[in-house]
Amino acid sequence: ETFQKTMARLLQAPPKFHPSEWDIANKMQCASTESQKSRSERMIAESRRLLDETEKTTQKTQSDVNKKIEQRREEIKFWKQELENKLEQIVHETEVLLTFKTRLEKSLESCKEPLVIAQKCLLNRQRRAGIDLVHDEVEQELVKEAEVLQGVIALLGRTLEQTNEQIRLNRSAKYNLEMDLKDKFTALMIDDYCASLTNNTPDIRYADNAVKIEGNFVSPEDWIDFSNINIENADKQRNNSLALGALIDGILSQTRNDMRKQCEMVNVAFRNKVKEVKDAKHKLETLLAMVMDETASQEKNIAALKKAIADKEGPVKVAQNRLEARNHRPNVELCYDTVQYRLISEVQEITKNMQRQVEMMKERKILLKGLSRRQLSLEEEIQVKENTLYIDEVLCMQMRESV
Repeated sequence: ETFQKTMARLLQAPPKFHPSEWDIANKMQCASTESQKSRSERMIAESRRLLDETEKTTQKTQSDVNKKIEQRREEIKFWKQELENKLEQIVHETEVLLTFKTRLEKSLESCKEPLVIAQKCLLNRQRRAGIDLVHDEVEQELVKEAEVLQGVIALLGRTLEQTNEQIRLNRSAKYNLEMDLKDKFTALMIDDYCASLTNNTPDIRYADNAVKIEGNFVSPEDWIDFSNINIENADKQRNNSLALGALIDGILSQTRNDMRKQCEMVNVAFRNKVKEVKDAKHKLETLLAMVMDETASQEKNIAALKKAIADKEGPVKVAQNRLEARNHRPNVELCYDTVQYRLISEVQEITKNMQRQVEMMKERKILLKGLSRRQLSLEEEIQVKENTLYIDEVLCMQMRESV
């Protein structure tokens, strides 16, 4: 029954519309279509405006970015050039300081031998004998020379330490400049790559997570400050190096002059002393020759006196024998006649003369001993002078020729 009702409903004819409804329906379709068309046209126009606007904005922004990249490249190039200039300067100054360092080391080394020689001269001169062991001008100048050399060695040592420290500071500044330059070079390569990219670059892809603000980014001011600090430090070390170089040059020149001047002072003192000792030795040799001549004369004199005394023995014996013989005259013949008187006088005269000659010979012998002692003293003093000359002229002056 239900099925029959349903079939009856389906088979029933649909309702009929009025012509006015048909007209209204058509008009509504037209109006709706026109409205949709108008809306669509407005949206297309709006889209075109948006496309034009975004295209222009995109092009303008990209052009602005291109300009900014170009400006940045020029800025990097500028700082890169500044860094390269400073690097070249600091490298040059370091090379100059290294040359000065070598000169300082050589000068320091060359001071050691003269100091040893001065000390050896002082030691050798301690072996001078007797009165010649005197604190003379040579010794004073040698002591001064040793002090000058020790002062120079100390000064050069301190200057060498200062130079090594400055070289270390220069190398540190050079390292910072090189690291900065290396980063600038990398940054320039990256910005060169960025400048080369265009919308038509093949195989260009999206880069995810490219936009980052935080992290390791630094401000442009900090970026400039970083290179400025490196450049200022390099300038500071360069100026310090220039000042130190001038100081070293002055020190080397002054110390060289001081050492040469003092060396010449010592050499002059040695030459004067050698001449003085030679003169003294010559005078002593003259005196010795004179003493030896006098000794020879005195020895001849003593020999003459001895002979004279010996020659008196004959006459004494004759006179004494004559007296002895005449004492045996008999009786009245034992007369104190002129012969007897003269014989007694002769014996007394000869005896007296012999005694005078003996006394004189004793005196001459004492004088001869004095001359002998004087000769020995002069010979010893000449030996002292020869020893001094050997020490000063042979040992010291010849050794000093190598300075």
